[in-house]
Amino acid sequence: MNKRIHGSCTTILVGKKASIDGSTIISRNDDGHEALDPQRFVVVNPDEQPQNYRAVISGVEVKLPDNPLRYTSMPNSILTNGIWPAAGINSENVAMSATETITTNSRILGIDPYVENGIGEEDIVTLVLPYIHSAREGVLRMGELLEEYGTYEPNGIAFSDKEEVWWLETIGGHHWAAVRIPDDAYVVAPNRMNIDHFDFNSDDTLCSADLKELIEKYHLNPDYDGYNFRHIFGSASIKDTVYNNPRTWYGQKYFNPEIEHDPMDQDLPFICHADKKISIEDVKFVLSSHFENTEYDPYGNGTEDQKKLFRPIGINRNHNVHILQIRNDVPAEIAGIHWLAYGANTFNTVVPFYANVNDTPDVYKNATGTFDLNNMYWLSCTTALLGDTDYDLYADLRNTFELEAMGAYRHIQNEADQNFATQSDPVKYLEAANEKLAHESFTRQTKLLGEMVTLGSAHMKLRYNLND
Repeated sequence: MNKRIHGSCTTILVGKKASIDGSTIISRNDDGHEALDPQRFVVVNPDEQPQNYRAVISGVEVKLPDNPLRYTSMPNSILTNGIWPAAGINSENVAMSATETITTNSRILGIDPYVENGIGEEDIVTLVLPYIHSAREGVLRMGELLEEYGTYEPNGIAFSDKEEVWWLETIGGHHWAAVRIPDDAYVVAPNRMNIDHFDFNSDDTLCSADLKELIEKYHLNPDYDGYNFRHIFGSASIKDTVYNNPRTWYGQKYFNPEIEHDPMDQDLPFICHADKKISIEDVKFVLSSHFENTEYDPYGNGTEDQKKLFRPIGINRNHNVHILQIRNDVPAEIAGIHWLAYGANTFNTVVPFYANVNDTPDVYKNATGTFDLNNMYWLSCTTALLGDTDYDLYADLRNTFELEAMGAYRHIQNEADQNFATQSDPVKYLEAANEKLAHESFTRQTKLLGEMVTLGSAHMKLRYNLND
């Protein structure tokens, strides 16, 4: 089977009392094994949603319910391996990000093996997001699909609405468990089994009906007390110590600088509480980060071995970063904000697109597999590539660009929010606001690239001091 398991993403979840404005936030770097994989930002309207879905990779066929909701989506541009929608917000202001590839162990796979013709990351958003009206309902639908069709890979999936944030992890081929993230908490989740302590009796957990019985029957619990799902179903490998755990460590170090942990620690906590309220800018910084101000920064002053030891969060294999925000201080029609950027995150900015629309701006929608600087995906990737050649030279330009661009986007958004109530055609109004945001973003990203070319040209090795 031509499966493509990403194994590369990083997720951040934020409860409504932990965010600066009372919104719920689910976010993820959608990374891949390839450095380039063009992405599109689209809206799937109900008449475009299939009724009989067939996966490209596994061939599984799923009959879908009637009356799907409209939703934003981020499919691949090249559909050889299927749609891979990544994430979106539906017309009921329910958000979903799928998926974070996670880890498992041989004990559970010996009991509940993967299903070759099951569902996977290619399929999940399409099968779930158009049919759910709350985050909890998303967990339950996802669980039903896993139990009926099985999966061929281990995944973590995030759901949110204006009140709740949920995190679901698949277990073996057919089992699953989910935790409601406390309102005052945050999570940084890399490519490993992340759920640790699990309370089967809590109203804030959901799982396969036979999961506890399965643990007991097959003697899966290595701990004397309680149920730690990372210990029971996950991994604690050498790869985790350099590929996964350091990303959680750095995110938690940023949100809780007062807490000292080892970046290789296998038991970094799942649920955390920050020492201040978390903003969109905070989430974007962590999802773009490369261990700044530590010896592990690939652009830093550590030894070559230190700089190469850990896998950074921001990496050349970032294809998009999405921050899905459901706001609680505005009308429902403008509550869902699909923040989005393309390419390696170190030299891009997220743009706050309204989700309650029927279409998206062309410059974010029409990427193809052919290089084209008139498209935001390819423009972002080009900027990141040039920036990587001399990070210290371009960092100040990047910092100024990010500060000024985010200020401009927020100004456009604030004006659009304030004038929304007077609009006779709300959807067209929000589509126009999104076009204005896209134009601002594309103009600023183009200007940044031009400034980098101008600055870098004076520092080329191919030069000589005499002007004659």
